Amino acid sequence: MRLPFAPSTRSSVGLEWELMLADRESGDLVPRAPEILDEVEDATALERFTVTGELLTNTVEVTSGVGHTVAEAVDDIGDAICALREQTEPRGLELLCAGSHPFAQWYDQQVTDKTRYHTLIERTQWWGRNMMIWGIHVHVGVDDVEKVMPIVNALTVFLPHLQALSASSPFWAGDRTGYMSNRALVFQQLPTAGLPWQFETWDGFERYLDDMVRTGVMADASEVRWDIRPAPKWGTVEIRACDGMSTLPELAAVAALAQTLVEHFSRLLDEGRPLPGIPPWYARENKWRAARYGLDARVIVDREGTQRPVVEHLRETMEELAGVAVELKCAREFASLETILATGGSSARQIAIADAADGDLREVVQHLIREFRGGPTLREHLAALRA
Repeated sequence: MRLPFAPSTRSSVGLEWELMLADRESGDLVPRAPEILDEVEDATALERFTVTGELLTNTVEVTSGVGHTVAEAVDDIGDAICALREQTEPRGLELLCAGSHPFAQWYDQQVTDKTRYHTLIERTQWWGRNMMIWGIHVHVGVDDVEKVMPIVNALTVFLPHLQALSASSPFWAGDRTGYMSNRALVFQQLPTAGLPWQFETWDGFERYLDDMVRTGVMADASEVRWDIRPAPKWGTVEIRACDGMSTLPELAAVAALAQTLVEHFSRLLDEGRPLPGIPPWYARENKWRAARYGLDARVIVDREGTQRPVVEHLRETMEELAGVAVELKCAREFASLETILATGGSSARQIAIADAADGDLREVVQHLIREFRGGPTLREHLAALRA
């Protein structure tokens, strides 16, 4: 199977952010996306951003246009949220984001009435109905198809770092799971989801797709649901490992890390230098550790099995790549990764709120609503960093 890889601007950025719709008073999820989308799609048809539905009717997804910088893509996301607010405010609805909703039950949720979603549920059954998960997707442009799979493999080394930074699903259907990212382990139950297979060349990826389509596992490349995958339609590498970020500045920070890593690896390939890598059995262990412990995880960082605290290794990586971030004009967003490290991230904040409220998860939801609504915009956050 020959699979064209679309041309794209090197290290350009596109963002997708899945958001929950909740009742303002109870904090429970509501199946109101279809009515909201009917209004938003007509009103924003000429905008750079899009607002679309997802698997469940309690979810809307906002997507940026192609950004030359992280800030440009995040501005699109901010504009999309403003457009959504015009519809959610009069309906008594709130927007929030995390990898999971702390107390909602899967059997209360409605599936969006589209053939692709009904087909998915028919095939996956109970696991498909349990996909009450929210995430972010970061696309970064790659200028040569032969770079794609080597970059995917190298990014797999940093998958636990991205997963730990974004971990925001410590609760599931009313239970404290003991995991900082329960979403990571739920999502991998779907066919073709989970860690990427490690192919050295684009031909290897094409052979994989040919096998999967020929045997009926998937219809096309869009059904590859790896944590990090090629996106041939857009000419990008797409990072899908992250839980939903709870605030816009945190989304920008993780996007800056993704963009900077991809550009760094692209430069190493241009220079004929080797990229980092780890065996798949280490990658599998790292994913579990990051899901279980979040930013407290120790991860395996090289082929020799060296283990490091993920925060320590991340800070060293940030120091190494700071110059690349400056050149990509995302230095302030990149530096704000330190804010996530200092606070422990969304899962740690949610657990602290639950502990202070004697385990009342309704308070956790209200906290997430306040964070999403009242947290700083990206511009305000970056202004504070300059002060």
